[in-house]
Amino acid sequence: MPQHTDSLQPVATIQMANALLLPQVVQLLAEGHTVTLPLRGNSMRPFLHDGRDKALLERIESQPAIGDAVLAEVMPSVYMLHRIVAIDSKGNVTMRGDGNLHAEHCHLSDIRAKATAFYRKGRSVPDSTNGRKWRIYSWWWTRLLPIRRYLLFILYPHWPARLKRKK
Repeated sequence: MPQHTDSLQPVATIQMANALLLPQVVQLLAEGHTVTLPLRGNSMRPFLHDGRDKALLERIESQPAIGDAVLAEVMPSVYMLHRIVAIDSKGNVTMRGDGNLHAEHCHLSDIRAKATAFYRKGRSVPDSTNGRKWRIYSWWWTRLLPIRRYLLFILYPHWPARLKRKK
């Protein structure tokens, strides 16, 4: 008789360039699938980390709003998963990663998906973007933009190479 186990088997992973992977992700989303995407880069720090956390993406069912974390094609085959900080009357969107001081721009028609939850710190239960914790964090962090650079420097100090002591 086959033996039943409740543990999940390890899954093999491969890495590939975003230019190859993300169009496939967008196609799956367009077909109605939900996609869990490992996060790469440091633009969503301090709460989402490169290689550790994952985003749960779903296709856009309604018009995105300020504060939504969305996957947008900012240039052909160049995708960003950032928070919407402004939308003008012509549908031009300004996005910014929580760890970024600069913004990216696209049009509403360039938005491919919305992040509905994030798997953080290796947890198996995601933090919903509609949940209280996410909404409180978002409200505070987006209002800290004028002093965000100093908070990020305290959390993640980056010393220029010329200031590092040689050993």
